Order: sequence, then C-alpha cells, then structure tokens
Amino acid sequence: MLNNGTIIVFLQSNMINLAKHKILLFSGMAFIFSGCDVLNHVTSVATSIIPSEGEVANGLKEALIKGVSSGTSSLSQRNAFFADAAKKILLPPEVQNLESKIRGNVILNALIGNTLDKCVKAMNEGAENAMTKALPIFKNAVTGMSITDAMGILRGGQGSATNFLEKSTTTALHSAFKPEISSALNAVQITEYWNPIVSNINNYKTLLGLKENINPDLNQYVTEKASFALFNEIRIQENAIRNNPIERSTALLKKVFDYADTQK
Repeated sequence: MLNNGTIIVFLQSNMINLAKHKILLFSGMAFIFSGCDVLNHVTSVATSIIPSEGEVANGLKEALIKGVSSGTSSLSQRNAFFADAAKKILLPPEVQNLESKIRGNVILNALIGNTLDKCVKAMNEGAENAMTKALPIFKNAVTGMSITDAMGILRGGQGSATNFLEKSTTTALHSAFKPEISSALNAVQITEYWNPIVSNINNYKTLLGLKENINPDLNQYVTEKASFALFNEIRIQENAIRNNPIERSTALLKKVFDYADTQK
C-alpha cells in the first residue's frame, strides 16, 4: 500500500517527464518553423538570381548595343581598316587576279599601278567613313528582338546574339548601308581611281588574258566587306561579355550572363 510520500514522489516524477516532453515538442516545432524560414530565404535568393524573360531580352539588347557601339566607334577611326591586315579591304577578286600581270607589265604598271594603290586606300577610307552611319541602323534592328529570340540566344553560346543580328539585318542593312558607302566613296573620289582601272583593264584585256570586260560592283563589294568587318567586331564584343565577367559592366549584364554561365 502506497503512503502519501510515495504518491507525491510519483506525481512529481510524472510532472517532470511531461514538462520535458513539452519542451521537446516546442523545440521541434520551433526547428520546423525555423527550417521553413531558411528554405523560404534560400528559394527567394535563388529566384532573385534567375533573370526574368524580360530581363534576358533587355540584357541581350544591352550587350548588342554595347558591341555595336564599340564596333562602329573603333572601325570609324582613321586607318582602322587600311592599317589592319585582318580588316583591310583589298581590290575586288577580278582585279586581284590580274594585279600581278599589271605590276609585271611596264606599260600597264605605268598606266594603272599607282591608281591601284590609290583605289585601295580610297575603299578603306570609304568603309571607315560609312561606319558612323551604321549605329542607328543596328539599334533599330536590336529593338525588334523578341523574348523568344532572346531566350534561345542566351543559351546559344558564343556569337549567338551576333548571328541573330546578322541573319535578321543583313539584307536591310545592305539596303540602308549602300547609299552611305556610295556617299563615303564619292567623298574620297573613288571614281577618279576606279574608272581608269576598269577602263584600262578592259582596253588591254587581250594582253591580260581576258575574254570579256570586267565591271565589278565596287559599291556592293565595299558594302559587304565593311558589313563583315563590323559583324566580326560585334561578335568579339559579345564573346568578351560571355567569357569575361569584368566586361559585364552593368547590373543587368551581370545578372543575365552570370545566369548564362550556370547553364553551360
């Protein structure tokens, strides 16, 4: 039979155990809610570093405008084409194929040789002058990029944005660029050098082994060469942003291309 002291000890022991269980229960609940807060925080942070589709589109447009601005600026500098072997616009292939024969013939070299050199210089100056007209043409094209285009370009890797720009603007660019090239070539008096070259080559075509007269479209030729050089410069700028975080000069560029790095 239990006495009063034993009953009191038994009750005290059970009360202590109950209190411990409550403490453990509340601790567990606190841990669960704390874990939810941490998870929500992590999810929030993860979401904040993933750009929205709109941010991707705007980031790529910003990257292209940056590349176009840099490309047109550098190529419009004096001797940007002429002094750079990789960019220098040489004579059209029809004339290049004959150049050694012209240089090797005393009469033809006297008639045409010096003019060939002046023509090359004039073509490169014309391309340099035309670059100042290219920026608004490209800017207009860049604004037309859709969100669907942007998402594909972001994951497309090296040069994808430039490739998109090239495919979507080349025809329109040439149409808009040609008058500027023509004007630029006229400004450096290209016909003064080019017409005598064509005339003399055609007059002596038998001596040069030609059966028909040549008449290459110099304006189209320089337009294509100038466009190729510009797209190449834009591609270099785009890839610099993709490959080098230092080139991501704004918060938007950093967010978009940092995310692109995680998708490689």
